Amino acid sequence: MDERIISSKETLDDLAVTSALRPQTLDDYIGQPQLKENLRTALAAARGRGESLDHVLLYGPPGLGKTTLAHIVANEMGVELVTSSGPALERAGDLVGILTNLKPGSVFFIDEIHRLPRIVEEYLYSAMEDFSVDFMIDKGAFAKSIKLPVAPFTLVGATTRAGKLSAPLRERFGLFYHLDFYPDDELVKIVTRSAHILGVPTEPDGAMEIARRSRGTPRIANRLLRRVRDFAQVKADGVITREVADIALTALGVDGRGLDELDRKLLRTIIDFYQGGPVGVEALAATLNEESDTLVDMVEPFLLKIGYLSRTPSGRKTTPLAYQHFGLQPGQSTLPGQGNLFTE
Repeated sequence: MDERIISSKETLDDLAVTSALRPQTLDDYIGQPQLKENLRTALAAARGRGESLDHVLLYGPPGLGKTTLAHIVANEMGVELVTSSGPALERAGDLVGILTNLKPGSVFFIDEIHRLPRIVEEYLYSAMEDFSVDFMIDKGAFAKSIKLPVAPFTLVGATTRAGKLSAPLRERFGLFYHLDFYPDDELVKIVTRSAHILGVPTEPDGAMEIARRSRGTPRIANRLLRRVRDFAQVKADGVITREVADIALTALGVDGRGLDELDRKLLRTIIDFYQGGPVGVEALAATLNEESDTLVDMVEPFLLKIGYLSRTPSGRKTTPLAYQHFGLQPGQSTLPGQGNLFTE
């Protein structure tokens, strides 16, 4: 469901403006104050010793700034940034080729590092610890290992599923930073900054309206800003006010809490067909005709964060806040004429 406007996955449309909106230094980076302070200290210490920064693992939901932080680490250290992703590194030779061509001090960023093939991942172990890789050539009786030197570097790994990293890989990172959803006041600052860069007149109330519907995610905030900008340009006077933002986002199917049709459909399905839960994610996915990974990665995190959904050992359950969102009492159905499902 990457076509959802509130999807936290990066789209081609996002890529077109990412470089212009992306902060380049820690001073420009908004939010995650504790992470920023800890990272600032680690960077200053590494620069003071004239060493590479220790390997960094960034984990948290998509769209919160993990890739941006990798760029910032490279900029703050004044070194080259080399980027790749777990799915792109299919063969050991792909990884070895990148590692052996790194310049001293380089930052090597691997997005979705939890999706690295295991045979490729194992080549990272010695590279991260000893700055060398043992590369096997030939097979059988003619097989032999060649130790290839690797320049000292910093590996920055990003993942939405830290629990899926193998223990040997996870233990080789020295710095662990968790990115959490942003509060509305920090998203307002991000929307205001992006609007200034894009040259879009935006009133404070308009920025707040976009921020509070952005699901705590800067990537979504910037995407919604661009869509509201289009609406303001064509159907208003070009200025983003609270009313303009409300009309535009409502027309796009994003309600006042940042939920779209799939979010509401998931909650209504649990309420209407499973009496509020608990229900297993596989059963829920089958009912919605969606992939379970889509629900787990793209829908549930925000609903859990705002307290509309809970996970129990027996499955997913809606909370009183979810019923309140639909104007219902706990146990009521969203289906017309169904009344209270627990008593009828």
